[in-house]
Amino acid sequence: MNKLSDRVNRLGYSQTFVMSNKAREMKASGIDVISLTLGEPDFDVPDHIKQAAFDAINENYSHYSPVPGFLELREAICEKLKRDNSLTYKPSQICVSNGAKQAILNVLASIINDGDEVLLPAPFWVSYEEMVKMMDGTAVMLPTSYVTDYKITAEQLETAITEKTKAILFSSPCNPSGGYYTFDELKSLAKVIAKYPQITVISDEIYEYINYETKTTSIAQFPEIYEQTAVINGMSKAFAMTGWRIGYSACPEWLAKACEKIQGQMTSGANTVAQRASITALKTDPSEYRYMIDAFEKRRNIVYEMMQKIPGFKVLLPKSAFYFFPDVSFYIGKTLNGVHINDSDDFAMFILEHAFVGCVGGVSFGSNECIRFSYAASEKDLIDAMTRIKNLLIEVKFD
Repeated sequence: MNKLSDRVNRLGYSQTFVMSNKAREMKASGIDVISLTLGEPDFDVPDHIKQAAFDAINENYSHYSPVPGFLELREAICEKLKRDNSLTYKPSQICVSNGAKQAILNVLASIINDGDEVLLPAPFWVSYEEMVKMMDGTAVMLPTSYVTDYKITAEQLETAITEKTKAILFSSPCNPSGGYYTFDELKSLAKVIAKYPQITVISDEIYEYINYETKTTSIAQFPEIYEQTAVINGMSKAFAMTGWRIGYSACPEWLAKACEKIQGQMTSGANTVAQRASITALKTDPSEYRYMIDAFEKRRNIVYEMMQKIPGFKVLLPKSAFYFFPDVSFYIGKTLNGVHINDSDDFAMFILEHAFVGCVGGVSFGSNECIRFSYAASEKDLIDAMTRIKNLLIEVKFD
């Protein structure tokens, strides 16, 4: 007898964690594995943020916070959104959550009914499709490719909209492609969305600061869809606070109240000490954290130069975030060293088991022809990893 719910049975495991766990197991068995699977900054939390956490402990911030977060933190988020994004929000429009994942789930739980469609421009972050399933929605993928810089067009978006479309969920800067939507590109998407007031835009901006070219534009800046947009952000990527689990949503009032209602029944307020530390992080000038972005950019350039020389890889220079998402379709359908490669997940496993480099196949990102590498790792590991893969694929035998 199957005691599990249909909801659990239809969910898949995160391929990111599947490959990460496999790499850990191999490393524990004595194999020299370089894992480039997880999207986690390899920096420590800045000292002044840690000190704010110590201060919060000493000041006895050990009790429940309001469900949507401390007022002072929500005010700091509003100030940040005004300073960095030219967006005007009130604290009542902010809901602080246990990571950006919960912020997205809060929004989906607030708006999705059984069978409602959520548009997912592909590639997308691995959890998006599973989140939609969890809320009994239907994920509709909008394919892109290497040729289109992994971005959808306004025409493609409009063609995909049906009477069942309830939301569009995307990240910009994008995990996994490393691209971002420009002001003009977002403006053209906003014009389409404004014609369909039933659609909510869920804009995941967690990589906002990690942009090597320009200041990232939020789609909420376009007034015609401000009331249709939920901005998602958090502390994990820009501040290296992945384990502190603080994310937030900025929404129109009606949606913010719904998110608070959902969260109040699920987890209540987020960690109080992490909330207090986040106030300090957000109030600090973003230039103070530039050293991390500069390091990522240097690593990106190293990997790009080396990856261009790997046989069968088609690679774009990432303009943001800290991922490479090369097209490896050359290898799909072939047999390499006796191993048949059915899809990019198989190819990622082949690289792990033969070059001892961990990456993530693109199937769960909605792009079967690609694989994802995180370059949030040391320069030495990145150089070694790219060398291993190049050597493997130069010498590989096609059966």
